[in-house]
Amino acid sequence: MTKLKTVDHWIGGRTAEGASGAYGPVTDPATGEVTTQVALASPAEVDAAVAAAKDAFATWGTSSLATRTGILFAYRALLDAHREEIARLITAEHGKVHADALGEVARGLEIVELACGITEKLKGELSTQVSSRVDVAAIRQPLGVVAGITPFNFPAMVPLWMFPLAIACGNTFVLKPSEKDPSAAVLLAELAAEAGLPDGVLNVVHGDKAAVDRLLEHPDVAAVSFVGSTPVARYIHATASAHGKRVQALGGAKNHMLVLPDADLDAAADAAVSAAYGSAGERCMAVSAVVAVGDTGDELVARIRDRAEKIKIGPGDDPASEMGPLITAAHRDKVASYVQGAAAQGAEVVLDGTGFTVEGYENGHWIGLSLLDRVPVDADAYRDEIFGPVLCVLRAETYEEGVALINASPWGNGTAVFTRDGGAARRFQLEVQAGMVGVNVPIPVPVGYHSFGGWKDSLFGDHHIYGNDGVHFYTRGKVVTTRWPDPEDGGVDLGFPSHR
Repeated sequence: MTKLKTVDHWIGGRTAEGASGAYGPVTDPATGEVTTQVALASPAEVDAAVAAAKDAFATWGTSSLATRTGILFAYRALLDAHREEIARLITAEHGKVHADALGEVARGLEIVELACGITEKLKGELSTQVSSRVDVAAIRQPLGVVAGITPFNFPAMVPLWMFPLAIACGNTFVLKPSEKDPSAAVLLAELAAEAGLPDGVLNVVHGDKAAVDRLLEHPDVAAVSFVGSTPVARYIHATASAHGKRVQALGGAKNHMLVLPDADLDAAADAAVSAAYGSAGERCMAVSAVVAVGDTGDELVARIRDRAEKIKIGPGDDPASEMGPLITAAHRDKVASYVQGAAAQGAEVVLDGTGFTVEGYENGHWIGLSLLDRVPVDADAYRDEIFGPVLCVLRAETYEEGVALINASPWGNGTAVFTRDGGAARRFQLEVQAGMVGVNVPIPVPVGYHSFGGWKDSLFGDHHIYGNDGVHFYTRGKVVTTRWPDPEDGGVDLGFPSHR
């Protein structure tokens, strides 16, 4: 029997073999085979990573901006040189097609580039002569040790949304990536060390709930960033906040796309297919609900179906594949259950992908594209975040009815409107209750120098991720009021007794 490769921790600038004796399986989603095992950290191993980060902060937190940015520029170059290798690891463990994996790396690089310009973000403010010979300065300083807990669906991009900006601000970082696809995170840490990042500034520990809970309660962790499902985000926020930590916890979504009667239906159908089924629907910004207004529904559904039926599904390393498998067999079965139960709950099943498989890869975690029309708002397929290639179409008679339907959702992550009417688009962007809005753009993920985050049950905490919000999250403000005597005064009388 061939011994499985093991993914170990990265602590203090070097590989740290798992000491807990517990391991988790890492599966190739295209074959269903367990290809790797990952060490699961005990609380003691989490403590070791936090201790390494705390030791490193003593010098990194006071390092010059030139030192930090010099390392980050070198890191950006290494990531660019290794983007193919990173993408292959993502495909092997997550299953997404190579083009999607490369796109993930590219979006992560945007935040590294933002971090390279941290000198502009940390300039501070100065007011002179607020009173006679009194100046006031506002500065931002790092928090200390911060932690990131990241999801399986973007094993490189989401970590890159967190730690480059955190360390650019002078913090040290402990990353707990998903144990389902951990290898990309370790490679990111190895490349950071190669770029010259000092030992202990970036640490990676793998694990399950025990490791997460230790990070949430550890007294030396000042802040926690999280991206994942809404129930876990709510738990992360409540638990870490109860232990006095700053928290940004990004949760799930049910993103809507409102299609108005004047919309270009070909463009809307193209957008719906790419936004709903790209990356197998395993992304929090996927469009999972289309709201067709007026008499657009039948024609729009027909065009979506025509395009969806042509999508090539296969292994992520096959250049012909446009969509890969789901992350695990259990998740595949859960996604399928929503489609299988949709008709009984009043939906019209236009496309049923639950019986799909790929020849030669029959044990892979496959599911085809599913399209549900006239979905009731109380159906499970609409109420729950499915996180798979299932698109629900709902009908609304008017713009107002469509917006009311969207705003009634407990989530408010991303949304989009498709229309040729500028006035309608302007109303929508002001009236819709969501943190990210697209106008004829189906997946409105902001560029790196703006911030990413939703409203309502899609975000717990006060700060969005990356951009200006990210800088503010990873730093805290300090205001210094200064009064110096004029040299002509001979000094300031502080009222101390004279010793003459």
